[in-house]
Amino acid sequence: MRVLGISAFYHDSAAALVVDGEIVAAAQEERFTRRKHDAGFPRHAIEYCLTFVPAGLAGIDQIVFYEKPFLKFERLLETYLAFAPRGLASFQKALPLWLREKLYQKNLLLRQLRQLAPDVDCSGKLRFTEHHQAHAASAFFASPFQEAVVLTLDGAGEWTTTSVAIGRGSQLEIVREIHFPHSLGLLYSAFTYYTGFRVNSGEYKLMGLAPYGEPRFESLICEHLIDVKPDGSFRLNLDYFDYCTGLTMTNRRFDALFGQPARRPDEPLTQFHMDVAASIQSALNEIMLRLTRSLRREFGIRNLCLAGGVALNCVANGKILRDGQFDGLWIQPAAGDAGGALGAALAVSRTRPPAARPGSDSMRGSYLGPEFSQTEIEARLRAAGAVFSVVSPEELLDTAAAALAREQALGWFQGRMEFGPRALGNRSILADARSPRMQSTLNLKVKYRESFRPFAPAVLAEHADELFDLAGDSPYMLLVAEVRAGLRRPMTAEEEQLFGIAKLNVPRSTIPAVTHVDYSARVQTVHYETNPIFHALLSRFYAKTGSPVLVNTSFNVRGEPIVCTPEDAFHCFLGTGIEALAVGRCFLRKEEQDPALARSYHDAFAPD
Repeated sequence: MRVLGISAFYHDSAAALVVDGEIVAAAQEERFTRRKHDAGFPRHAIEYCLTFVPAGLAGIDQIVFYEKPFLKFERLLETYLAFAPRGLASFQKALPLWLREKLYQKNLLLRQLRQLAPDVDCSGKLRFTEHHQAHAASAFFASPFQEAVVLTLDGAGEWTTTSVAIGRGSQLEIVREIHFPHSLGLLYSAFTYYTGFRVNSGEYKLMGLAPYGEPRFESLICEHLIDVKPDGSFRLNLDYFDYCTGLTMTNRRFDALFGQPARRPDEPLTQFHMDVAASIQSALNEIMLRLTRSLRREFGIRNLCLAGGVALNCVANGKILRDGQFDGLWIQPAAGDAGGALGAALAVSRTRPPAARPGSDSMRGSYLGPEFSQTEIEARLRAAGAVFSVVSPEELLDTAAAALAREQALGWFQGRMEFGPRALGNRSILADARSPRMQSTLNLKVKYRESFRPFAPAVLAEHADELFDLAGDSPYMLLVAEVRAGLRRPMTAEEEQLFGIAKLNVPRSTIPAVTHVDYSARVQTVHYETNPIFHALLSRFYAKTGSPVLVNTSFNVRGEPIVCTPEDAFHCFLGTGIEALAVGRCFLRKEEQDPALARSYHDAFAPD
């Protein structure tokens, strides 16, 4: 059976294809349209998935949308009725769109599908699954476990914001839910908004800012904003939030509680904002630990799966892993709404896909997107005006490793594009983690983003425990671990007195470019079975330098989707401080390119 999953019309639209239970393809629409978090109908992503189906859309047996629009509309109406007459302006703004499009989403989807294939009647194929059912299916059916507790957490689906499911074999049953407006995702997004970052894209910035602060407001959060029970269940105090009926996340009472108004995006970050970030992150960690400990006690199941946007919080994930309540922890790499497309398809298939190796998951390393043949790469680069050398596989590894050892930033474009928000070594910018200058250089001259943002290490899986306190694998860069004590550099008494971002330029370890100010790192373990060429590059760099780790950051600039095509990679390479580029077996050096072809990338994309 061929099942096409679709997520769309909120943010991070995507499509995924599951054939006889096997995950074949998945991609986000933003990668094709070059619009970050594109929420539109994922036409390009669907067309890509259909390249794996000889008959195209006619060969699809089921098409599954990742949520139920009528339930979502019910929540909208009931919420406004509950808070009336507050929120009239927001209601008047939302209702016309719902009446025009969203309430009749089935018709909208069928119209869009008809444009893809005018001769194919999809009306009998189209189905809908609930939002959190899709999240849970994306986590359990793709995991390596035959039995697991599945915890999903996000802003909100139709009504559900948090769900607990039990998965056994081909069965997955949701047994508990927390409903809107009580939401950990919306709580964290409220602080994202309050600290001046964009909701639905800036939450990871809030997480990255937290280590610069002290959690001095945590008790304030727990006493006034959220009531957390011993088992981790919770209720928010809605007096402090405006998201139910207003056009902002927080209100004046929230401002008064913390003593300052919400930060505007163009205002500087202060120690106050860092302490606020540290406080909400610490509160989230505690709530997640209460939830997961309670689930282990109640159900006695050894494995835990996570999905939903909150599951992208790798700091909290690392706390859960180190807590040791579960023998196995698996997090869906596309945990947010994009992964809902895959979950919708898996929810209908209800079949465990084959794993890449015994005991591993079935995500193929999350390398599920488009790839290009060597012939296509050369033709596309030539058409873009690129100057390149075509080298053998061995020469490619030697040349790339040598450039990295010279502390050059290397664009690395190989194989199939990653599915999910993380670049995992196929659409990556790589650099030497040992360089004390690399963190600030990459942020300011390559990524054009905030200087406080940390970078992740990609490390040979067989050497990961030599560098990081990590129990097990972390193939999807979704777990934070501490750098081992023996690699850390003790701070001087003078350095200990520094506050906030002043700590940024103090090297913390022998791999300073990937060591955050609290000695943590968001680790990716690289495995030969899922990515042999990236594993080979790391191995070649290790042989040359004695270091089995590289900086791995996504191949894009701030506000740009990760590159999808060779042309995308070439233009980003030319428009930034990246010094070398490997696309397939084509190797490009910046000094050999025509500078007239360079586009200005500094302000090319809206801030995320």
